[in-house]
Amino acid sequence: MNRIARAFWLSRPGLGEIRSVDLPEPAPGEVLVRSLYSGVSRGTETLVFRGGVPESQHAAMRAPFQEGDFPAPVKYGYLSVGLVEEGPDALVGRTVFCLYPHQTRYVVPASAVTVVPENIPAERAVLAGTVETAVNALWDAAPLVGDRIAVVGGGMVGCSVAALLARFPGVRVQLVDADPARAKTAEALGVDFALPADALGGCDLVVHASATEQGLARALELLAAEGTVVELSWYGDRKVGLPLGEAFHSRRLTIRSSQVGTVSPARANRSYADRLALALDLLADPALDALITGESTFEELPEVMPRLASGEIPALCHRVRYPETV
Repeated sequence: MNRIARAFWLSRPGLGEIRSVDLPEPAPGEVLVRSLYSGVSRGTETLVFRGGVPESQHAAMRAPFQEGDFPAPVKYGYLSVGLVEEGPDALVGRTVFCLYPHQTRYVVPASAVTVVPENIPAERAVLAGTVETAVNALWDAAPLVGDRIAVVGGGMVGCSVAALLARFPGVRVQLVDADPARAKTAEALGVDFALPADALGGCDLVVHASATEQGLARALELLAAEGTVVELSWYGDRKVGLPLGEAFHSRRLTIRSSQVGTVSPARANRSYADRLALALDLLADPALDALITGESTFEELPEVMPRLASGEIPALCHRVRYPETV
């Protein structure tokens, strides 16, 4: 078998390239995976592409199989779906998800891959990492039956959260975004949509995922007394101001962070593997296909990534397709 693979590297902020990689022979307990699809998470990955990871967060922001260091050169990514070609008999021929960068083939420990259920299309399975973030956020948020909830920010993570909340009984869920085009996505996910000025207030819970100062301020405004904002946004090296005067204290509002790097303390009895397996099971819902808004080939990534980073391609999750033979 050809032991040369190709990988997408950020050679310097704003410039990517495809490099050749020598693959090792899989050792016992390892698998060789041929990539079928990978996903570009427009928020985090384009921030990395622009060189916007603050130095204080270089260690925290490392992806599991990242090579190189921030700001560059670095091989970064974490939404890969592929076919196991070599490894333990129980895995050979299975479609798997792995937190691996954009690369045509790779060798990882068998414990690093999760089998994609047979009822989940490989094309949709690239969303597993983002739905996993949404699962963790809702473990942190702990919504209750009948809650009035807003999700501010209709990006990939916000839409994933809204899609899961739509399954909760008796809740009022509204996706709030400044882009009117997100109304179509909200409809596909089965949730209401509003522009920020028109959003319904009196919320028990607001999940904020817009990564903007204005979005966080609006999230606080939408809360009822004793309400909570769960902050999912990653701001990189930007400073954010908050309106903590006015009624913030008198209404006893709460802001709490949620981050997928650790399993929610509310589910301390669950492992990372449990969380990811749950995310894959949730992908049985075809409505989540609405989160995949574009596709290109692996060879096109050096040209596509700058357009994703600039917003020229207005993506949620951009899917990367790999050749059948590499």
